[in-house]
Amino acid sequence: MPAEVAASVFPQLEALLPHVQKPIQYVGGELNSTVKPWESCDVRWALMYPDAYEVGLPNQGVMILYEVLNEQEGVLAERTYSVWPDLEALMREHGVPQFTVDSHRPVRDFDVFGLSFSTELGYTNMLAALDLAGIPLESKDRGLDDPIVLAGGHAAFNPEPIADFIDAAIIGDGEQAVLDMTRIIKEWKAEGRPGGREEVLFRLAKTGGVYIPAFYDVEYLPDGRIARVVPNKSGVPWRVSKHTVMDLDEWPYPKQPLVPLAETVHERMSVEIFRGCTRGCRFCQAGMITRPVRERSITGIGEMVEKGLKATGFEEVGLLSLSSADHSEIGEVAKGLADRYEEDKIGLSLPSTRVDAFNVDLANELTRNGRRSGLTFAPEGGSERMRKVINKMVSEDDLIRTVSTAYGNGWRQVKLYFMCGLPTETDEDVLQIADMATKVIAKGREVSRSNDIRCTVSIGGFVPKPHTPFQWAPQLSAEETDARLEKLRDKIRGDKKYGRSIGFRYHDGKPGIVEGLLSRGDRRIGAVIRAVYDDGGRFDGWREHFSYDRWMACADKALAPFGVDVDWYTTRERSYEEVLPWDHLDSGLDKDWLWEDWQDALDETEVEDCRWTPCFDCGVCPQMDTHIQIGPTGKKLLPFTVKK
Repeated sequence: MPAEVAASVFPQLEALLPHVQKPIQYVGGELNSTVKPWESCDVRWALMYPDAYEVGLPNQGVMILYEVLNEQEGVLAERTYSVWPDLEALMREHGVPQFTVDSHRPVRDFDVFGLSFSTELGYTNMLAALDLAGIPLESKDRGLDDPIVLAGGHAAFNPEPIADFIDAAIIGDGEQAVLDMTRIIKEWKAEGRPGGREEVLFRLAKTGGVYIPAFYDVEYLPDGRIARVVPNKSGVPWRVSKHTVMDLDEWPYPKQPLVPLAETVHERMSVEIFRGCTRGCRFCQAGMITRPVRERSITGIGEMVEKGLKATGFEEVGLLSLSSADHSEIGEVAKGLADRYEEDKIGLSLPSTRVDAFNVDLANELTRNGRRSGLTFAPEGGSERMRKVINKMVSEDDLIRTVSTAYGNGWRQVKLYFMCGLPTETDEDVLQIADMATKVIAKGREVSRSNDIRCTVSIGGFVPKPHTPFQWAPQLSAEETDARLEKLRDKIRGDKKYGRSIGFRYHDGKPGIVEGLLSRGDRRIGAVIRAVYDDGGRFDGWREHFSYDRWMACADKALAPFGVDVDWYTTRERSYEEVLPWDHLDSGLDKDWLWEDWQDALDETEVEDCRWTPCFDCGVCPQMDTHIQIGPTGKKLLPFTVKK
């Protein structure tokens, strides 16, 4: 692997910075960043969120692993982010490689290059980083001195489309997993790197918790479907399991959150208050793959907030999870924190709030020390019928009652989030979104006695994801999605009485088709990603850089030899018998349970939340030797008696 001394490329980089936009994002030195002596470390990680600094720096996953690794003696971790096209061109021209922002060392000099993918649209950015780093794009071409290229994050639950480009993938929680991986690499290096690159990858694979795509062969049927995925090396497991951290209080990270130098998408300190979700929304991959629910204790939350605020100086705390208002002690958490920081005017925020978990007491605690901005709710489905299909158990009455409470207590802006293109959806289901928005405005005007209120309707296209009940569902085409949204837009704009008070934001259907291709793709999609990258594809998650035509043209050409096309991967419904590309990656969810839930969706049957009801046998707890962990603990956040 790498040289024992890695020189900083900053002198060469510094000369380029006056010629690029936002040069500060490349200089490093953020508050709470860590630079450790290279020579005193045995295992060295370069961590990447494959997007721009402003999106990547606040990412909790990378920030947590950065701290977990740097706490270990003899281990260092540094960060790297995607460089914008202006700097990329200059780096190529002047021979400056992909670098870390912490000490500006070349990424190729590290032992592991770990990438966290929360969305599949970051795949071309990964190839750009590999290429700039001087690391061969395909794993089969890498040698002993190249880093192990590792994928993690939610998209890694189906890493098959990038199987050619990565050496390894870890699915699930990363905290313990990266430490286990570090130990194996350290031992192999201490022994003199016996057996070369293949040996260290084999040692990782044998654990059953690290997926090495090169050790598996994919066999196809004549019609293009997968026949089976089989290990090609003795001692490699047939299935690879996800990692689950059970006691979140044992992992109070980040303890010292990074404070960005440049403007980022989130200007706040964030604390994850629980992990996992059992609400059972059938479209939600994050909820399915992070089961079971594990709550951080109220005292653990309090300690993290206190340490984090002291370490950063932020004036807002985000209480993060997939459904933060579902924490069994959320009321006590919010009240305790608001009491503690009343004098300091520290604001609290929750991400999107469930309609049925919102109450005015909670809302008032969240805004007591901060500003009263808009509230966001996510009914997801426009009609009562659609909400049964997706198992989002929220009635229209619930929503009207909730927004009525908000408007009646001084809020003036409410945002409602929906999806278009859900299974079995019709035009009528989507048009009911307009009816709901008008009822919200009518009720808001009534309770606030003011016409000065707004409701913004925000719509995203539905993309079926692996390890969910909708993994078999057909995706709506881009043309049908756009036509449906146009009808909705016309209905909202045509409403003379309420239309002006309703904002309408939506994404066209094209990015969703590319995301669908990547999320449910198999190894043949690697050729498409490579072709798009070679044609200049970068920053596909950014509207101004995304090119649907490029993706479609590259896909037509790259997939033609295989006899499949984009529609085959996206708008085609799968059968129960079909082997799915990710079936050998074990998220704990029983495939039969997922299929039964898919049938329940088609029958419009709702399923309760297993946190508060008997188990529904999804398979996670017994299979993964885990269990749901919820309070209440009965403890309270005591006020501070001494203020320094």
